[in-house]
Amino acid sequence: MKVKRNEPIAFSILIISIAFLVSLIVIVLPVYKIFEQAFQKGFSGYWNALVDLELLSSLRLSLIVMAIVVTINTIFGLAAAWYVTRFGKRIRGLLEVLLELPFSVSPVVAGMIFILLFGSSGFLGSFLKDSNVQIIFALPGVILATTFVTLPFVAKELIPLMDELGTEMEEAAIVLGANGWHMFTRITLPSIKWGLIHGIIMCTARSMGEFGAVSVVSGHIRGQTVTMPLHIEILYNEYEFVASFAAATILGIAAFAATVFKILVSRAQKNQLRKS
Repeated sequence: MKVKRNEPIAFSILIISIAFLVSLIVIVLPVYKIFEQAFQKGFSGYWNALVDLELLSSLRLSLIVMAIVVTINTIFGLAAAWYVTRFGKRIRGLLEVLLELPFSVSPVVAGMIFILLFGSSGFLGSFLKDSNVQIIFALPGVILATTFVTLPFVAKELIPLMDELGTEMEEAAIVLGANGWHMFTRITLPSIKWGLIHGIIMCTARSMGEFGAVSVVSGHIRGQTVTMPLHIEILYNEYEFVASFAAATILGIAAFAATVFKILVSRAQKNQLRKS
């Protein structure tokens, strides 16, 4: 049954115009200016910036960090959602508060906290130095900071979904003789796969673009701890505008690809729900 809409035409036009204007100012024009600046010296200048060894090194580091962080957060998200919705309802409130912290705390503040913990003068600094382990101003620090910032994405997608699914099918599988692993892989995982994919997409996009926390703990060591966002900042501060905007287009294209993939996943999920 369709509900008739009684809004005045003028009101609808006003709302659409405001939405279009905001999208134009906030999204379309900035993206256009990024690509305009990137191609300011033509395609050859753009291409030379893309094949620069330092850019490729920072891109490789970003991809390594992303792969490690997404793996960690996927495992953590699955474990946290499973435990909270199936066994740990008493600590659910505490875990939900902890999952909100990365969204509430500034990434720069998070980076400072890691320095206070793992820096040379930090709480664990002397122990790490004696053990010949370096976290701050090294790859482990970059991974740690990015993991903290992206920690909630998978878990927050899965917890409400697993609440909605309930435990009836899992209990039935156990009664029929399935062990824990078979129950998880054949009952639980297929039921939550769309939420898991959504969380992984968001975690991937966020880890590629993280700047604040990584900037604090990385030390900006070229070829070792400089990720793509940091490389863009360095180029811009050195007045290499074409190179910096060329590098920014890579992150822009990656973000666009993640958005398109998320939309396709949502459509596939809806189609599956219709068929079922």
